[in-house]
Amino acid sequence: MDLFALVLAVLFGIAFIIFVVGRYIAGLTQEAYRENDPAYQAELVERISPIGRAALPGDVSPEAVSAAPVTTPAPVAAALTSPQVCNTACLACHGAGIGDAPILGDVDAWSARISQGEDLLKDHALNGYQGSAGYMPPKGGRVDLSDDEIIAAVEYMVGRSR
Repeated sequence: MDLFALVLAVLFGIAFIIFVVGRYIAGLTQEAYRENDPAYQAELVERISPIGRAALPGDVSPEAVSAAPVTTPAPVAAALTSPQVCNTACLACHGAGIGDAPILGDVDAWSARISQGEDLLKDHALNGYQGSAGYMPPKGGRVDLSDDEIIAAVEYMVGRSR
């Protein structure tokens, strides 16, 4: 029985070596076949081709002549009011006290922070703050809001928490 197990182990080892060598050789030949494939070549040329061209003065190419004029971009959305910013961004944490954020309207929780000065509160709101119990991301995670919108929201929240 030991001889039979030894013969099986040797045969499985040889089969495994043949399998690995076969996969290696097949990989080499498949790569060469794929590189010479016209469809692969066309995809490669398309991937590395430039995105656009610059039209220089004096160029009269059909592409430059038929190019559509640049349209005026859509206007930027109107700025949010401070209650809107507070409701959409700030109350996610300041509504429930997540990460030790002072709850809006909680005078005791806000008094220590307000005593440090509104400029510091505005700086923390704009640039973020790492406290001992939590983290406030810059602009409350809403980097799409302007600095003026964030500052107005801070003033609104301080006014509601005095």
